[in-house]
Amino acid sequence: MNETNWDECVSENSALSVSRDNKKSESLLRISEGRIKFLEKQEINHENANYIFEGIYTSILEILHALIINFGYKVSNHLCLGYYLRDKLKRNDLFMIFDDLRYKRNSIVYYGKEMEFEIAKEAISRAKILIKELKTSLKKD
Repeated sequence: MNETNWDECVSENSALSVSRDNKKSESLLRISEGRIKFLEKQEINHENANYIFEGIYTSILEILHALIINFGYKVSNHLCLGYYLRDKLKRNDLFMIFDDLRYKRNSIVYYGKEMEFEIAKEAISRAKILIKELKTSLKKD
């Protein structure tokens, strides 16, 4: 089933209640930060823009999983990560950015549709904004 909100993610067991795990959260953040530092050293060009985007998207996932585990959940799909932002944190603005990035990433991974260079650059820029906001949310926790 394709969930349409956070409550369905919980009822369909796509989001499971777990013990908070600060060490796992911190580890995920370190991994994410290391990947971001590596990617920021790369000059974005026509040949690597999609790969840089995918790497940054992976970092976003790690940050989201770190955030979610701090709230006592483990989530098995990207849709439910987004619904957590929208429905539980009440951050529809972040959900919209994440969902757009998720769609772009799925187009690459599942359909083999590379983004045009300018679109990839814009997606990377939006991803960096999302990362900053997510890290702010983590600090509030």
